[in-house]
Amino acid sequence: MDTNQGNAPSRRWATIRRTAASAWALTRPYFVSEQRWVACGLLAAVVALNLAFVYLAVLFNQWNQVFYDSLQEKNSAVFWEQLWRFCYLAFAYIVIAVYKFYLTQLLEIRWRAWLTQQFLARWLSDRAFYVMELARFGPVQGAQPDNPDQRIQEDIGQFTALTLGLVMGLLHSVVTLASFVGILWALSGDFGFRLGGSDYTIPGFMVWMALLYCGVGSVLTHYIGRSQIALNFQQQRLEADFRHHLVRVREYSESIALDGGADNENQRLRGRFDSVLGNFMQLLRAQKNLVWFTSFFGQAAVVFPFVVAAPRFFSGAIKLGDLMQISSAFGEVQGAMSWFVDSYSTLAGWRATTDRLTGFSSSLAAIGRAASGAGQGGYAAADEEGAQRSAGDQQVAAGVRVHGLRVCLPDGSVLLAADSLRALAGERVLLQGPSGSGKSSLFRALAGIWPFASGVVQRHPDAMFIPQRPYFPNGALREALAYPEMPARYTDAELRKALHAAQLPELAADLDRQAAWGQTLSGGEQQRLAIARVLLKRPAWVFADEATSALDDTAQAAVYAALVTMVEERGGGMVSIAHRAGLAQFHTGSWVLAPAPDGTGFVLRSGGVA
Repeated sequence: MDTNQGNAPSRRWATIRRTAASAWALTRPYFVSEQRWVACGLLAAVVALNLAFVYLAVLFNQWNQVFYDSLQEKNSAVFWEQLWRFCYLAFAYIVIAVYKFYLTQLLEIRWRAWLTQQFLARWLSDRAFYVMELARFGPVQGAQPDNPDQRIQEDIGQFTALTLGLVMGLLHSVVTLASFVGILWALSGDFGFRLGGSDYTIPGFMVWMALLYCGVGSVLTHYIGRSQIALNFQQQRLEADFRHHLVRVREYSESIALDGGADNENQRLRGRFDSVLGNFMQLLRAQKNLVWFTSFFGQAAVVFPFVVAAPRFFSGAIKLGDLMQISSAFGEVQGAMSWFVDSYSTLAGWRATTDRLTGFSSSLAAIGRAASGAGQGGYAAADEEGAQRSAGDQQVAAGVRVHGLRVCLPDGSVLLAADSLRALAGERVLLQGPSGSGKSSLFRALAGIWPFASGVVQRHPDAMFIPQRPYFPNGALREALAYPEMPARYTDAELRKALHAAQLPELAADLDRQAAWGQTLSGGEQQRLAIARVLLKRPAWVFADEATSALDDTAQAAVYAALVTMVEERGGGMVSIAHRAGLAQFHTGSWVLAPAPDGTGFVLRSGGVA
């Protein structure tokens, strides 16, 4: 016996259980959250309306018998009575349909809003959004989901909509089956036949025929459409990847235009879209095969009950109303049993979406565990008060202390090491070293955001970091200048003073101008705006990574003079990364990165006066 074939059913059941557990883990938190009463109330209302739909279907089934019997018997009084009854049944149906749609959509959007807020909070906590961009491999395993923006914006909406639709559809099918199977059993009568000289009778013959019909259809549907699950997952990934690279072309439009890279980007984007198109064609072929079968299955179901019940009708055993009621009841039972057939494509998309969200959630959990265990593993960032308490030295006011720091690349290889360094109040340190020695990685480690490090970094609590590529939110200039704080915290006079000090007087009158500042300003203007942000907030310590690389010597000297004056007034200091010799005059000492004696990375040492 083939062991793989023998284990196939158990593997399928394991997959089903795993998917159900993942869906429950994504669903349960909302219905036990602070919004649980509203959520459960809306869910109860939607369930009640679905049950009312089934009850109306039972009433319509009964109406079929009476109405068509009145036609056969040419009974006009009953005919007009049943038309009036149909009117109020139809009105009830319309009211229930409207509120079922409205409350279902309301529950869906409230659930989506709550789930989106939860994922956003997790994505933006522990700097998970940053770690995910770095973590291709290394100590934070399982933190590499593709396109987290797509998972939050699109997958959550799909998950809530598909989950509600499938669950309500399944509930409707189960209740319909329970309501109509008895009706169909009573209407279908007994089916007798003679075999081998003996007479046999099958009670509830139409029920067994519906079960056989739908059972065969469900099995065939699974085998015809099962490839859609993987193809749906892949399609979502490829679509998101294509969209992501379109956004990158928009963000780096100037650089691409200066490089003359339009043709190259066109080829790259066409290649990615070809992947989207190729997978879509495979998915389309799989869906076409399934539509062939489901269309045949649905059309055959229309005439199937008439074919089976026709002998009894033509023999006079049942009347036209009975035949129509049998057809209606069979249709309801067959429709309920065909939930799997009718929902298979939706189930494939739902499973792909559930797997993507579960993977995203697992990655966020892995990053959270890594962040919570950072101190246990050795890498921790603390404020100056914590540094003084741990060192037992109340006399030294250090801006930053480094103890046994090891900064690694994502693959685990050591980039640089620093056994013991500190920068005291009043000191301004220039960090020097060859390109590729890890200066920017050290900068990130001092900020406490580099996940591939060990050791202890203790830092003054009142500090700001100026990266090589500052970020500015789109909107009013005052919002970009005050970021990440709200601009209302600062007066217009304070905002304009900071702009003047950073050599941007031409922007002082544009505080309310709306723009995409990351694209509108030149590289030098962006660096000066980042420095204006620091001068506005006046921290005691400043850490700058090539913060003036796009400025001329005159502008660089002016903004550094303003920074030095600020940190001296605040009783703090500065650590700068720079290659330009002109910055040495603004610093009192240096840290130097030199090749390690054993050839593994670099060693950070104090270099004396800059």
